[in-house]
Amino acid sequence: MNEVIQTSWRLEMVALSYAISVLGAFVALTAARNIRGRDGLSLLNILAAGLAMGGIGVWSMHFTGMLALDLKMGSGYSMVETLISLVAAVGATSAALAFVARRPDSLPRIVGAGTLLGLGVAVMHYLGMYGMRFPGHFVWSYPVVALSVGMAVAAASAALWLAFRTRTVILRLVAAAVMGVAVCSMHYTGMAAADYVCTSATERYATPQGFGVISSMAMPSLIAVVAIGIALVIAMDQLLQRVAAAHPSQAGVPSK
Repeated sequence: MNEVIQTSWRLEMVALSYAISVLGAFVALTAARNIRGRDGLSLLNILAAGLAMGGIGVWSMHFTGMLALDLKMGSGYSMVETLISLVAAVGATSAALAFVARRPDSLPRIVGAGTLLGLGVAVMHYLGMYGMRFPGHFVWSYPVVALSVGMAVAAASAALWLAFRTRTVILRLVAAAVMGVAVCSMHYTGMAAADYVCTSATERYATPQGFGVISSMAMPSLIAVVAIGIALVIAMDQLLQRVAAAHPSQAGVPSK
């Protein structure tokens, strides 16, 4: 049996994936405002922005978007590829922000970092898809894959340009909405590059089993834990920074 599955989409999950992407982008843009300080770059804010954009805006959005797909087969995810894809998204985003933050007005830096970040996002996306477990295999449309990678590079470059130019809440909200559209466009284009071929009629609806495999039904819990955990870490970091700024003498800096 080699049947190409006719998939469909759960529109409420598509909408949720967009909302998650916008939320991650907004938090990242807020944290990015504090990356450059009097004493140079703030590694904590670089990591906060990288976690928000890479961990929530890209990774959590990606797997929420995967759950929007009605595959009409039992499916699961390998934890190895899933967690490596999270590290790739956060690492690429943090590195790109740190590189651009040194000279945010340098177009070559933005384009160069945007290219590397876009490739990192594409690696995260396709590694996450590679980690899918279902009774069959993918058939790829490589022109569409190439298109999705190009979209990732364009979206990443735009995100890096916006990261240091949104000084008001309204501008950050608008920029986050635009970034959400860009990230989701890349994601769903990448998913459209794949056909899903079922090779086993008897195991079509069976939930994949095995060491390190999480079922698609349990995936929302993992996404929620990661996203909420990242949000709490960022919130605590930003709160501590504000407290330290308000009480410099208590933070170990003599007050003037």
